[in-house]
Amino acid sequence: MPGVEEEIRDLVATIIEKPANEINPDANFFKDLGVDSMMALEILAAIEKKYKISIPEEKLAQLTTLNQTIVVAKEFIK
Repeated sequence: MPGVEEEIRDLVATIIEKPANEINPDANFFKDLGVDSMMALEILAAIEKKYKISIPEEKLAQLTTLNQTIVVAKEFIK
């Protein structure tokens, strides 16, 4: 069974249309991966839906890399 890290990586890969294995966990979504604000909101919404959690909007600014996104999501996943 995949862990949270793999699941979130797959979600992000689907949204940004890049192969999961090509996403460097520390690459900046905006500068390195071409993510725009709509994609960032889509990533947030997908994580919230998958794990049935609510991540406050002020946390959105922290979702800049795959690793950081996983850290934030894990704060809310029970």
